[in-house]
Amino acid sequence: MADESADDAGAGMDLVAEARRNWIESGLGEVDAMVSATSLARAHQIVLGRINQALTPLSLTFSRYEALALLSFTRNGSMAMARMGERLQVHPTSVTSTIDRLERDELVERTPHPDDRRATLATLTKAGRAKHVEATKALEAIRWGMGEMDDARLQELNADLANVRGSAGDNVSGSLRTASRGQT
Repeated sequence: MADESADDAGAGMDLVAEARRNWIESGLGEVDAMVSATSLARAHQIVLGRINQALTPLSLTFSRYEALALLSFTRNGSMAMARMGERLQVHPTSVTSTIDRLERDELVERTPHPDDRRATLATLTKAGRAKHVEATKALEAIRWGMGEMDDARLQELNADLANVRGSAGDNVSGSLRTASRGQT
């Protein structure tokens, strides 16, 4: 007979607590690490869902928004597509797909790199700049999907996540808010 608790998904139960219970009953180790990883993965799903819901009326996804944002932060609104992949930490195929869609929507255009015949630049259009501003306002309106967390709690979360990232070798020296700067 199957464990009926597995069939209760979505019935209001705390699924992470249920995973913890099953983990302990099975005699498995690193319970707190498993719960943290599972909670983090679920929180990621929730936040990304909220972000994409806010961006859908603008015909954007988070990955397309990130590309627009990255281009908007450059001096001239252009960046080599290979460099975009490095900055966005995604596979070159993902960058190509993202730029394809943004180009179809006339938010970005491909231009030849002036110094490297092998490279192609993604260049933000005027419509792309306007869409980035509009989308940023939509994300700020939902506090980037972070719900009702206050700034102090967000700073604690940022520090905790910086520890995880740092343990994987990421440079996190600029990730934390400092009292003197007042920004992240």
